[in-house]
Amino acid sequence: MKIDTESTRKAIRDFEINSAESLEQFRLTFISRKGKVAELFSKMGTIAADERAEAGKVLNELKNEAQARFDEAKQKLEASVTSVRTATDDITLQPPVRPVGSFHPLTLTLEEIKKVFFRLGFSIAEGPEIEDDFHNFTSLNFPPEHPARDMQDTFYIHKDENSIDNDLLLRTHTSPVQIRKMLEQRPPIRSIMPGRVYRNESVTYKSYFLFHQVEALYVDKNVNFAELKETLVMLAEMVFNRKVKYRLRPSFFPFTEPSLEMDIWWEQPGKEGRWLEILGAGMVHPNVLRSVDIDPEVYSGFALGMGVERMASLRYGIEDIRIFYDNDIRFLEQFQ
Repeated sequence: MKIDTESTRKAIRDFEINSAESLEQFRLTFISRKGKVAELFSKMGTIAADERAEAGKVLNELKNEAQARFDEAKQKLEASVTSVRTATDDITLQPPVRPVGSFHPLTLTLEEIKKVFFRLGFSIAEGPEIEDDFHNFTSLNFPPEHPARDMQDTFYIHKDENSIDNDLLLRTHTSPVQIRKMLEQRPPIRSIMPGRVYRNESVTYKSYFLFHQVEALYVDKNVNFAELKETLVMLAEMVFNRKVKYRLRPSFFPFTEPSLEMDIWWEQPGKEGRWLEILGAGMVHPNVLRSVDIDPEVYSGFALGMGVERMASLRYGIEDIRIFYDNDIRFLEQFQ
């Protein structure tokens, strides 16, 4: 009995090898232990004894041809890969141009504000963005009927489609972190509280339902209004890197008494100068100190808060707050 090798030989010669995957498929099909050449060798027992020598010679030639085809194809593939590597490793070639990332203008402004407070001796305190009524309102001297508690101003957490958990909400300011700080640490306290806050407001060029705040708290014995005023002036001049013309106006916040707002005189080329509010501040209300078991007869303090978006708008001359959240690459590339 003769072994048919011609069909296998033709298949070996006609097999197309143009990739690492097809090279491996060739190996599995023809020269592996379960390949077609090995299958032909397994039929040697069916051949007459006097014909086995000739058959073995033919099969060995077929095996060598398959192996030679495999080795040649492998060498060509490796040579093509090597040539590509040599080109990419050529240090004289011009590297591809890659886009350079940048910090967001809000991040740049926030980091600058942090640096200023660090120089003034403040540390950083952080807290959760989902708060409860005590930390967000009650401990900060908000009366039960205060309009800020209304659904029109606050995002409350829904338990399900038909009910609301009136004790959980998205924080409307970073002041709850002040409460947590005073509950965790006894005075003296000198910390800032940066973070995102949420309010149920219409989206316009000057308002958004999400924005960033930085608040500061200083509580110790004999803290007075003069220290607050000096801190505010130093803060404004360090943030804007110049002397500022400012004014302090009486205001009202439930958690401070007395309270004030700070304006600075802002001039731009080709435009008429005007007063712009940059922050609110005041002496910590005695009721707030009592809510965290700090004796207001022994300790006093001041607190202040500012919007990062407002400060960034002034620093970079941006008139529409919405552009901070559009993720327009043309806008962001200007801050590299």
